[in-house]
Amino acid sequence: MRIITGLARILIIFLFASLSRECIAADGPQQRSILVLEEADFRSPFYSEIFAGIRAAAKQSGTTQTVIYGESLDLARFPGPDYEESLVGHLKTKYAHRPIDVIVSIGVASAKFLQKRKQDIWPAPPVVYGFVPDLPETRALFLPNTTAIFARVRPAHLLTAARAIVPDLTRVVLVGDAWKNPLVYGHWKQDFAAAMPDLEVTDLSDAVLRDVRKHVASLPARSAILTSAMYSDGEGTYYSPVSALARVAEHANRPIVITSDTFLGRAGVGGFLLLPETIGREAGEVAMRILDGEAPSRIPPFAGDNVKPIFDWRQLKRWNVDEANLPAGSEVRFRQPSFWEQYYWHSTIVASVVLVQALMIAVLLRERRLRFLAEVEARQRMSELAHMNRRATAGEMTASIAHELNQPLAAILINAETAQQVLRNPAPDLGEVTNILDHIRRDDQRAAEVIGRLRSFLRRDPTERHELDLNATVGEVFRFLSVQALTHDVELTTEPSSANIRVKADKIQLQQAILNLVVNAMDAVAHLPDDRRRVVGRTSLSDGNLAIVSIVDTGDGIMAEKVSEIFQPFFTTKAQGMGIGLSIAHTIVAAHGGRIWAEKAPSGGAVFHVSLPLAAPR
Repeated sequence: MRIITGLARILIIFLFASLSRECIAADGPQQRSILVLEEADFRSPFYSEIFAGIRAAAKQSGTTQTVIYGESLDLARFPGPDYEESLVGHLKTKYAHRPIDVIVSIGVASAKFLQKRKQDIWPAPPVVYGFVPDLPETRALFLPNTTAIFARVRPAHLLTAARAIVPDLTRVVLVGDAWKNPLVYGHWKQDFAAAMPDLEVTDLSDAVLRDVRKHVASLPARSAILTSAMYSDGEGTYYSPVSALARVAEHANRPIVITSDTFLGRAGVGGFLLLPETIGREAGEVAMRILDGEAPSRIPPFAGDNVKPIFDWRQLKRWNVDEANLPAGSEVRFRQPSFWEQYYWHSTIVASVVLVQALMIAVLLRERRLRFLAEVEARQRMSELAHMNRRATAGEMTASIAHELNQPLAAILINAETAQQVLRNPAPDLGEVTNILDHIRRDDQRAAEVIGRLRSFLRRDPTERHELDLNATVGEVFRFLSVQALTHDVELTTEPSSANIRVKADKIQLQQAILNLVVNAMDAVAHLPDDRRRVVGRTSLSDGNLAIVSIVDTGDGIMAEKVSEIFQPFFTTKAQGMGIGLSIAHTIVAAHGGRIWAEKAPSGGAVFHVSLPLAAPR
């Protein structure tokens, strides 16, 4: 029975062990851990960004969960063996049950602490050193089974930045605690002497903050201030490096060269700056390689890409620094955007709208110019057509004009023959001869008037507008057509207004328009009985500012559907007509700012009206 009970217990234990292994296998890979030891305070911007870079590298590396612990040794503010001893005890207790797979050491002070105390606290895990300079003294701190990523602003970097800011540099002032530490800037005195043998150096690394502020307030020209991290005012008060440097910058009368990206925009012009986020990311990437199984000895220490020349645009303007003097590859931050950069899209839209409007205006101006030229050409063609129309009208009136000239010429001939007979008498009657000569002169004037009217009608002068008496102008047209009216046995009558009507117009063109209307009216009544062959020309005022010319005939009138077409070019109801008389009249009247229209006369026939603006009173 006891044997059976013992076998049952062994079987149960075996089952529990199998189940435990299966549960562990089901949980997946074992959790990995990184411990970050920083020499200063995690709360400072510089070390906070380093830690953020390490976490970003761990998150990016893969799906395996990695726990990251962080410890601030804060050895700069709390130096001494007693604090260090208490720190060792605290860390041993804190991590007694927290296995650490990789230690990331940040800073020289942290490397020195591990050199002395690692064996007591974490003897097994490998170490990745970050934010340490590549100096023989620093490499001597490295433990076995470790690697490093170097990050260092060399003294030559500081001088290069200072000479870019102050081209005629002769003096530098050193501010900050790190100048005293050979593991940070190494042998800076020899480096400065090699780069600038005549450089005057003032070392304030041992001075209290109060004296530093007083000294930097009265520096001579051609000077620059080279800074490193400060943690104390030297009189018992501790600051973050950013706050300490800001207090120095409040009094500095010369440009300050800084060494950290976290200082930019708070104090200093710039320089070759350490990039803390990059420092952390590079250290984190190496730590993840080790966690993935790569041996630290197979990763030789290397210089990281964690220093870059960066400058503050506002400080460059303050100290009148030419950006062309900055080191190659420099980045300028806080640059005030130009109007174009700040309002690029607004400016582009406005410029596009203005450009489109300008193009539209240009097109419209071109169209206006072309239209003006077309109007000028049209007026010229109209003038030529009107001239041809006058010549055609004169041709039609040739017989009438010849008849009108024959009368005075025949009278002149008869009077001349009579005068010859009188003069043949031995005692001629001189009074009768004088009377005959008066008749000859009067008949000659009549013939000259006929020729003058014809010449004036056919003349092709440039368009010139003058103030005219409308009553007289209409009367001249009717007198000019009187002979043709007699030939066609048509009665021409004028009914001038009692008022003096004056318009501003080109006399020849206006007479041409009225003549065309009268000729059309004469044609309209030429086939009618004698009592209906009558054309009347009236002048009147309308609304006090318009002059009206009305040509009335007693013909058959105008069909209502034709009223809107009769002024169109080449429209005619005559068998031999050209259809341009009324079109020319319409064009002439419109060019004078007037209006022409036709309607049926109340007593039958048709009436054509022409309205023209009155001439401005003198």
